[in-house]
Order: sequence, then C-alpha cells, then structure tokens
Amino acid sequence: MLSAAQMEIIKQTVPVLEDHGEVLTRHFYQRMFRENPEVLAFFNPAHQHAGTQQRALAAAICAYARNIENPAMLAGAVELIAQKHVSLGIQAEHYPIVGENLLASIREVLGEAATDEIIDAWAAAYGALADLFIQREGEIYRHQTEVHGWQGFKRFVVRQREAASDNIVSLYLVPEDGQPLQPHQPGQYVTLRVTPENGVPVMRNYSLSNRPGSEHYRISVKRELACDAGAPDGVCSNYLHDRIAQGDVVELAPPCGEFVLTPVAEAGKPLVLIAGGVGITPILSMLYAALEQQPDREVIFIQCALNGAVRPFERELATLREEYPNLTVHVRFSEATDEDRIRALHDSEGLLDSALLDQLIGDQDAEFYLCGPAPMLKHGWRLLKQRAVEDADIHFEFFGPAGDLAA
Repeated sequence: MLSAAQMEIIKQTVPVLEDHGEVLTRHFYQRMFRENPEVLAFFNPAHQHAGTQQRALAAAICAYARNIENPAMLAGAVELIAQKHVSLGIQAEHYPIVGENLLASIREVLGEAATDEIIDAWAAAYGALADLFIQREGEIYRHQTEVHGWQGFKRFVVRQREAASDNIVSLYLVPEDGQPLQPHQPGQYVTLRVTPENGVPVMRNYSLSNRPGSEHYRISVKRELACDAGAPDGVCSNYLHDRIAQGDVVELAPPCGEFVLTPVAEAGKPLVLIAGGVGITPILSMLYAALEQQPDREVIFIQCALNGAVRPFERELATLREEYPNLTVHVRFSEATDEDRIRALHDSEGLLDSALLDQLIGDQDAEFYLCGPAPMLKHGWRLLKQRAVEDADIHFEFFGPAGDLAA
C-alpha cells in the first residue's frame, strides 16, 4: 500500500520523468534484455529499433505518476495493456523481472538523485500497479478458458491462403483438434506464434478480419518492410508471406483486445467505420457484425488506401455493398494510378478530409471507429474533434505501441 508520503514523492518525480523518460526506458529495455533474455520473445524488435516501445513506456510511466492518487483515471490504458499481456502469455512471475530492472534503471540513470526514499516509493508504486495487472489478467485468462475453451497457445491448421492485395495475404485457420470456434468479439485480435529457421519463437498480434461466428479464424497480414536503413524487415509477416502454405500448422492464443464494436448507445445514430491500409482488418469484422446485428442502422464505411494494388478486400466489400441497402462504402485513394482511374476502382482521391465527412455524414451525430497508421489516426481525430464529436463516440486502435492521438 502506498503511503501519502510516497505518493507525494512519486508526483515530485514527474518533471524528471518528462525530461528523462525515454533515456530511462531505453536503458531499462537494454538492461532487461541483457539480464533476463528469456523475456525477449515478448517484444517486437521493429518497435524497439524505431523507439516506439520506449516512448510508449515512458508515456505510460509519466501518466501513472501524474495519476498516482487516482489510478482509476487510467482504467482504459490498464485494460489495453492487460489484454496485450494476456495475448502474449505474460504471467505473474514475469512482473518481478520487470520491477527489478525498472528500479535498477532508475538508480543507474538518475544516479545520486535517486535517493532511497525515491526508490522505495517507486517500488511501492510498481508493486501496486503489478497487483492491478495480475488481478485483471487472471480474470481475462479465466474468461478465455470459459468462452473459448483454452488459454495459452493451441495448434491451428492453415486451411486456405489467398491474396487480399499485392501486399496482404489472408490465412484461414481452423483448430487442429477439430473443436468448434466460439464467436470472437468484432475488432479483437489473436496472437500467432511461429518458429522460423533460427529456432527462436516469434509472437505477433493479428486482428481477425472474418465475420464473428465463422467456422474459421482469418488473419490478413501485410508484408512489413524496413522503413529505414538498419531496421529489420518484419520477421513474422515475411515468414508468413514466404514460408507458410496451406496445410501448415501455426499456434494461436485466444482472441483478445478491448477495441470492439459496442451495442448501439443511441437509436438512429449512424455508424461510421474508417479504415486505413491494413487497419481494415478489425474494421471489416466490425462491419460484418454491424450489418447482421443492427440491420436498420445506417452504416458508412470509408476505406483509405494508397491505390488499387494495395487496397484489400475489394470483391468482399463490393458484395456487401450490393447485399445491404443500409451500407454506404466510399473508397479514397491518396496516390491513385491511371489504371485505378480507368477501372474506376475508387470513389475519390486525396486524404481523409472534412469535405468527405460532410458529404457522407452531413450534420448527423454519429459513432466512429478508426483503425490504421498513426498519422492517419491523428489526422482523423483532429477532423472529428473539429466536428465537435464527443470522445465517447470516437473509438480507435493503433497498430503497434499505443500513442496519444491528441499530441
């Protein structure tokens, strides 16, 4: 239990954390991977190389320190992280490893400024936070067992693979043991584990792109290439594209994630789904669920992509557009080609903007779900706030470590 004095010490460290947070977290990860290499499998090296993981952790530590007297303010962030931890199989015994390396890093980075009182206060603060995560993650593990029938990793067979676009491949996965699948919540992801030739298991989260209640899971994976010199290509995505074939076996953990389609809060309010690139995967699952479960609701689906070559699920969306009169699909390309224009593969060109939202939604109040790359989400958030959309009506998911849309 944190004392009042310890809470005050934690709050006093906020300015230091804001100034040195990334230095601290970078040191922390380097130290933990050196001292406890057994945890390496839980982390994506691309996020480490880009610094996004370090920045996300630094932001999380600052947020916790600022809200140390009222951790309920962080309930949404705690749920997101707890779901991610469960998806990767993180257990209670991993928390002391993180705590030991975090406290040691605070002392090593801050030097003499890290007094015994500061270390003791942060030890108590970390212990309280760890207890919170362990309790919530235990609940999620039990829920997975009750609903889906397993926790941890289970063997699935690739029943089918197909190209969704030039850079995205879809894998249809069924349980090797033949047991039926319980419906996932639209928007959830599964964790896939494979072991490439080097013998080191790799785990990655992939959103489920299929209709909830299907007899299979479908993941649709973009081939991730290095963004800059020295950065690694996506280890798992390239392995799935190049090496995994129909009939092969992979391992999956049960569905996780808090970015899910919620019941209609207000009758008559349109549902607007906005997808950028491969961010369409959870949004497409939501679309199926909304059309089947809310047949009288107006649904507006905005798909943003570079061009027709990398636009996934063209035929699938065309079929849905024909079958459901309450569905409007609008495709916008930011870098359309001449072939796209000749074949009329899109409805408009440019980035997502206010004019398009005005055209499709007008002055109606609506509920919005967005998923895609961080720049698009930041831009979309600003557009929606300019329209005075309430925070409660904006739902979003980043691919990769979460950031702050309002930054």
